[in-house]
Amino acid sequence: MADMIKTPPHYANNEIEPIDYIIANGLTYCEGNVVKYISRWRRKGGIEDLKKAIQYINFIIEKEGQPKITETKDD
Repeated sequence: MADMIKTPPHYANNEIEPIDYIIANGLTYCEGNVVKYISRWRRKGGIEDLKKAIQYINFIIEKEGQPKITETKDD
């Protein structure tokens, strides 16, 4: 029986485990979740996982759309 924590079957066919990619590239929480849900949608959550990925992409867009502390209204 597969170890559902260490080697979940919905990631078994990937050449790179999503967690390894996420850590190696220093992704944020939201970026990492996008990778996770996109990587597994066909084998686990289907369309629901794609919707979750979209939600995290929207979080990123909302966050990036906020003015930075160093920016002014004239920037």
